Amino acid sequence: MYSHIPNAIAELIANAYDADAKVVHVKLYGKGADKRIEVVDDGTGMDFDEVNQKFLRIGRNRRHEGAAQSPGGRRATGKKGLGKLALFGIGDLIEVATKKKNLTEKISFTLDWDDLRGTQGRDYTPKFSVETSELLEQGTTIILKKLRRESAFDQEGLANSISKLFNCFSNDFRCFVSLDDGEIIEVNNDLKLKNIASQFEWDFPGYSPHVSSEFEYKSEVTGKIISTPKPLKPGLRGISLFANGRLVNTSEFYSIPESSHVFSYLVGWLNVDFVDNITEDVISTNRQSLNWELPVVASLKNFIVAAIRQVIVDWRAKRKEANKNAIAEQTKVNTDTWINSLPNEVKQDIQSIVDDVTGDTDLPTDKQTSLIETLHKLVPDYPDFHWRHIHAEVKAVAEDPYKARNYYAAFHEAAKRYSNAVYQHSKPPTELTDHSLMGFAFGPDKILRVTTKYRRPSGEDFRGSTIENIERGQRELSQGVITGCRNPVAHEEINDLRDSNLFSEKDCLDALSLLSHLFRRLHDAIDALEEAESK
Repeated sequence: MYSHIPNAIAELIANAYDADAKVVHVKLYGKGADKRIEVVDDGTGMDFDEVNQKFLRIGRNRRHEGAAQSPGGRRATGKKGLGKLALFGIGDLIEVATKKKNLTEKISFTLDWDDLRGTQGRDYTPKFSVETSELLEQGTTIILKKLRRESAFDQEGLANSISKLFNCFSNDFRCFVSLDDGEIIEVNNDLKLKNIASQFEWDFPGYSPHVSSEFEYKSEVTGKIISTPKPLKPGLRGISLFANGRLVNTSEFYSIPESSHVFSYLVGWLNVDFVDNITEDVISTNRQSLNWELPVVASLKNFIVAAIRQVIVDWRAKRKEANKNAIAEQTKVNTDTWINSLPNEVKQDIQSIVDDVTGDTDLPTDKQTSLIETLHKLVPDYPDFHWRHIHAEVKAVAEDPYKARNYYAAFHEAAKRYSNAVYQHSKPPTELTDHSLMGFAFGPDKILRVTTKYRRPSGEDFRGSTIENIERGQRELSQGVITGCRNPVAHEEINDLRDSNLFSEKDCLDALSLLSHLFRRLHDAIDALEEAESK
């Protein structure tokens, strides 16, 4: 049960806490033959009777003896009186030196595993000595020798492990770990999350009202759950439980049948001090788990499950929003505005893809960004407008009403722009209707000829009939747009045109495409006209 150094050392740190220590030092010495671990605290220490009646007494439950609190008011973390046996899990020789304040006696004794095993049922009497010490000196030092561990000490690893076994470190109780009297690492509650980046946090009991549960100790559960921007390694995930500053349940997700994908982002701890006050023994001897069979503990589990489920719901929403914001920052694409601009026939499919990309996914942000950029390029804002390759002159007057979904106004403005452009460059001698204007401006022998600059790739001219057809087509298409499209939109109520489907919104979009074609031809004619005038 205590074959690992952190779990064994944790018992000595807990003893120091229960002895009202302000500081406890864990000193590792790994050089040479004298390999050892020293744990030094400045707690109340012990006199001769306390060593015999309390420390050396196996199975002593201090709470049954009215010692549930230390003289300094700390709630006792020890309960079963078995912690000192943990030291034999890592070493065969234990040296103890202890001194109470205002007493002159400093007591030292040795526990030897080989001697203890050789008693064969007889009482074991440790070797001890008493010496005189300064009155103001106090505290306990425990040295572990004849260690069973042959590998080198991992100072940082031990500090991190200890941080995960306690939640009681503060300015009133500090813990330090050193290696061969070198650099010192302070163990504190935040060390649990060293190198863990926090993206979102849920603090308890502040978050408890959001949890659907009638658990009687709901308001007494404190702590936090944290989500990270990137998946955590398996050993760092889960929610651990502490009671009165000590671990009582290792990190887990309490048998929730959810996707492990979600859990790979969650870590945290909750303080459930009330379980230490339950009459039944609900904490396992190795402090790795609770006995979930008892009703009050089962209710606690139900609350934790409900809390985690609610956190997952919030996490998905928060993460999706964060991903959308990050993507918008890098791509300059507001996905909500973009999707709202899409035609109904593609909107749902694009929304589904965006949700998959920006939701609770393992995709890194740069990959999400790349996918959204590609999708946006394929399906841009107002795709009907862009996919039709609208001419710049049309776009200049039609884009705003188009984005407002006023397709009739978009077409009408573009038609007016076209008529004005034809009038400006053909310069008729008298006032003409727009229909007559198109007949005056366009044709094989008219002012605005749209085919002048074109030749076959070989340099030869096209057939005269082909050129004549295109020139006549420009005139007749222009007159058709004015007569068959612009005039109905100008003279009829839009609702009647749309609701009857006589001239629909799709007809408006088709007419915009036709105007774009006519504008391109018009600019060919203008270029040819300007070139002729320059000569």
